[in-house]
Amino acid sequence: MAAPSSRVDGGDGGGGVGWWTMLLLAAVALRPAGAVSEPTTVAFDVRPGGVVHSFSQSVGAGDKFTCMFTYASQGGTNEQWQMSLGPSEDQQHFTCTIWRPQGKSYLYFTQFKAEVRGAEIEYAMAYSKAAFERESDVPLKAEEYEVTKTAVAHRPGAFKAELSKLVIVAKAARSEL
Repeated sequence: MAAPSSRVDGGDGGGGVGWWTMLLLAAVALRPAGAVSEPTTVAFDVRPGGVVHSFSQSVGAGDKFTCMFTYASQGGTNEQWQMSLGPSEDQQHFTCTIWRPQGKSYLYFTQFKAEVRGAEIEYAMAYSKAAFERESDVPLKAEEYEVTKTAVAHRPGAFKAELSKLVIVAKAARSEL
C-alpha cells in the first residue's frame, strides 16, 4: 500500500513537505540522543620490533567502557589489525574484539594483554588463528593465557607466541555508594 500523498501545503503540489516525511523527521528528532550506541571498529597497526605498544578505545555513554590492547611482537612488518567495541542497549555490557581481519598473524608475540575499564570480564577467549574465508577460529589452549576480572593476558612460559584474535564480553562494574 502506498503512503498517502496529501501534503502539508494542502496538496497543491507547490513544493510542500509530505506528511509522512514530516512524521519521520519528528520521530528522528524526538528519539533520545545516544539511546543505542552503535559498535565502533577502528583499524590500527600491530608493529614488530620487540617494543611494548598499546592501543585503546572507549565506547558507551561518556566513554563508560575502555578496552586496551598491550603487546610486544617480533618478525615481519606492520600488520593491520582492528578493534571493535560495542555496548549493549542497556549500557550494562560491552564487547571488545581485537583481531587481524586477514586471519592468521605472521608476527611472533612475546606478550599480550587486553584490559577493560569500567567493567568486569564475564567471558574471554584468545585465538591463534582468526576465521578467514572458509577457515574457522582456532582457539589458544587454555594453559596459554589467563583471564582475570579485568584482563586477558599471555601466560609466561606457556604461551606459544601465536595470536590473531581476542574476544571479551564484560559487564558494567558496580559502583559503591
